[in-house]
Amino acid sequence: MLGIIGGTSLFYSDLPGLEERVVHTPFGNAKVTCGDVAILMRHQHGLPPHRINFPANLSALALLGVDRIIAFGSAGSLKREITPGSVVVPDDYLSFAGLPSIHEHAIGHVCPGLDSELKGALINALPAAQTCGVYAQSPGPRLETMAEVRVLAEIADVVGMTVASEATLACELGMRFAAVCTVDNYAHGLADEVLSYEQIVETSKSYSERTGDMLEKIIRVLA
Repeated sequence: MLGIIGGTSLFYSDLPGLEERVVHTPFGNAKVTCGDVAILMRHQHGLPPHRINFPANLSALALLGVDRIIAFGSAGSLKREITPGSVVVPDDYLSFAGLPSIHEHAIGHVCPGLDSELKGALINALPAAQTCGVYAQSPGPRLETMAEVRVLAEIADVVGMTVASEATLACELGMRFAAVCTVDNYAHGLADEVLSYEQIVETSKSYSERTGDMLEKIIRVLA
């Protein structure tokens, strides 16, 4: 089954044949809209990025039989050539903040990464998307400082607060994972205006119809 994870960037109308379920996991409960696909909104109960229960969210998808995940993530651009409004599919990710794990009581190591086959299928489904090198995850909920942006720009292309956590847990749970990043802003210091959360949300909403179209195409092609 195909799983879709969405957040700030994903606004979708009700898709036929889907119903909301509460899935009970060892890490807590998660709400999932499911049918032929499973759609999970990561900011359950309105929680900010640093308080999201990622183990519960990803475990809920695994318990429903999801074996492939496409995550939609709002991101800030670390490169001037990646303009707000762009759509990028990252090749890899990094995080200098702590990432969650399901392995709290036993040693378990995975080799993390984004699934190349699933990423290729995603690029074919979304030909207008850029293939972007590296997604950097910051801990949130605050935005990055200008100094952090300068450092991250040396090794990454976009920055967000969620995708690396989800990708790592998906690997631990045996699910293939790829991501679509909607670039909603230049990272702090790259643009002349002062960056704000309200600006990010406004840009995201202005592209909501396009994001919905991408969701429907991904489901049609990959589900």
